[in-house]
Amino acid sequence: MSDRYGRDVLAQPRRTKPRVPEVAAELDLVAEDAATGFCGAVVGYEKSYAGDLVRLEDRRGQTRVFLMLPAAFLIDGKPVTLVKPKVARAGYGQAATGAAPAPTRTASGSRAVPKQRARTARASRIFVEGVHDATLLERVWGDDLRVEGVVVESLDGLDNLDDALADFQPGPHRRAGVLVDHLVAGSKEARLTEAVGEHVLVCGHPYIDVWQAVKPASVRIREWPIIPRGTDWKTGICTELGWGTPQDGWRRVLAGVKDFRDLEVPILRSVEELIDFVTATDEA
Repeated sequence: MSDRYGRDVLAQPRRTKPRVPEVAAELDLVAEDAATGFCGAVVGYEKSYAGDLVRLEDRRGQTRVFLMLPAAFLIDGKPVTLVKPKVARAGYGQAATGAAPAPTRTASGSRAVPKQRARTARASRIFVEGVHDATLLERVWGDDLRVEGVVVESLDGLDNLDDALADFQPGPHRRAGVLVDHLVAGSKEARLTEAVGEHVLVCGHPYIDVWQAVKPASVRIREWPIIPRGTDWKTGICTELGWGTPQDGWRRVLAGVKDFRDLEVPILRSVEELIDFVTATDEA
């Protein structure tokens, strides 16, 4: 029989379930789908008739989309509700929604130009040692590179530089810029780049790996650990910092880079010099 006057005011109050917190699904945030156990970093958003979707990418590069349902995800083992962020976290003046102000600066600190199609690729090119270097350049200088029509190509190891340049055939209007890790006197990298030709510019930084060119504070550490010789550097770093695998470590490093202010001065100077070099020709 229903109580027409409501519950007894002297009865024990009903216990309410604890509220599940809402968390903005920022790019690179790592979350787990509670139903399937799929764990990955946020790499994008989509829409469907059922509602907003978030796309997660796991450590093997596999991606899946999930509805942003209440309490559908776990972060550090605790249930959360993912919601689409209103403003992009990475923006040095950049916004994720049309309602926010248009960006005035790119992530590299350059003045942003009105949105336009990318320029047809130049003949000149920038070569980097590996995919992490290429991804970092895209994160910070991507807008600038598209405006200038500069393609960045991974060598998959500096040992492949001679073969890459032989195939590329640099010339007056076909310049090659090369970004090199650990370019210090007496190093293997210095020896491999001694004779590259007049139409090739080699610039580098003193850090063992491009990870180390990211400021420690940006990845929430006091300093980069010193890894003994004979130990794979990335593996040693992840072991010392408790970051898991190198794949897990790279996610942390990349997530810590929002714009040029997260990088050390030597790599900033080198990349800017390479962009100037490969765009300084009079090609159309």
